[in-house]
Amino acid sequence: MSFHEVRFPAALSFGSLGGPERRTEIVTLANGAEERNSPWAHSRRRYDAGLGLRSLDELQEVLAFFEARRGQLYGFRWKDWSDCRSCAPSEEIAATDQVIGEGDEITSVFQLVKRYGAGGLAYDRPVRKPVEGSVQVALDGIPQVPEVDVTVDATTGLVTFSHPPDRGVTVTAGFEFDVPVRFDTDRLEVSVESFSAGEVPAVPVVEVRL
Repeated sequence: MSFHEVRFPAALSFGSLGGPERRTEIVTLANGAEERNSPWAHSRRRYDAGLGLRSLDELQEVLAFFEARRGQLYGFRWKDWSDCRSCAPSEEIAATDQVIGEGDEITSVFQLVKRYGAGGLAYDRPVRKPVEGSVQVALDGIPQVPEVDVTVDATTGLVTFSHPPDRGVTVTAGFEFDVPVRFDTDRLEVSVESFSAGEVPAVPVVEVRL
């Protein structure tokens, strides 16, 4: 997949509107009951970057970023200010925030995930684009030394241990992360007069599956 490891200007994504979407297929039976099914294992996020623009300089910055991505051709990183950490927004990231696996003395590579909910109904979201340098990892609560005990690929979200964790050991991690996205249009319609009057252009952005 064509992807640029660059982040959309975070200050401009701060005022954007968006969030996760699901796809649910609903069939109403003859007796009025419903059958519901989802073909998607994971949600997909959409945003409108135009709502974060406040000046012509910022508009120019978005246009330059759009052109550098060749419209929809190349994906990029996006900071979702409402959901960009392994912990609650008011908390500090810790190596014990999220359980990402359990040792079996064989597996040495684990995917970063963020869990939503609890118990059997919880949803585990794969995290493919952690922010470089933000990932902390622990085994049974004991912090691991980066680049010695463990390495993290910031382009895939894969955590690799120098030695497979012992059987039954809980593998946890804390991190900040971006959403892999692309522009959802090959055309931006901009009017300086309208923008100056308070009308912002639509700049749709959609999550991509990696």
